[in-house]
Amino acid sequence: MKLIKQIKEYQPFNEQEVMDRILILDLLKKEKDIFHREHKAAHMTASAWVVNPERTKVLMAYHNIYNSWSWMGGHADGEQDLLKVAIREVQEESGLENVHCVAEGIFSLEALTVDGHIKHHAYVSSHLHLNLTYLLEADESEKISVKADENSGVAWFDLEEAVRASSEPWFREHIYGKLNEKLKDKNPG
Repeated sequence: MKLIKQIKEYQPFNEQEVMDRILILDLLKKEKDIFHREHKAAHMTASAWVVNPERTKVLMAYHNIYNSWSWMGGHADGEQDLLKVAIREVQEESGLENVHCVAEGIFSLEALTVDGHIKHHAYVSSHLHLNLTYLLEADESEKISVKADENSGVAWFDLEEAVRASSEPWFREHIYGKLNEKLKDKNPG
């Protein structure tokens, strides 16, 4: 599988990524239907750190389920090309039409816990999101819009403001801060 090869070739940034890569690869090899949300314990997901061309701002959405500003992304829903999933999710959640990948490879990976919650009037049990993050770029002057069934806001933030805007401590400390740190190596010029 192409995705397994990409994950194996990915160079982890820190201990969290080392350990999460092991878990993701193990579950990808052992579990059937991990690309579908019907799998009760874990789902493959894709997220995007969407930056402007100058790499000084990041696009965030205020997610209704988590009551927090956060990155955009979602479930694979059967699609094994997770870059395609990340781009689709950003377009759906932000209204952006012109979004492209800064680099084809995986930008970050994480195994994320998701607490039980209500979605579409049904209870969803706690589970893992086996997530690959991609670095995407968009023009901050392009019109953005809310996807009312998922978010109640979409906005551009300065990089550090984006981290502070999240009300989820784990994401602030271990994910968004890490993404900004990694972004330093991807700055243009």
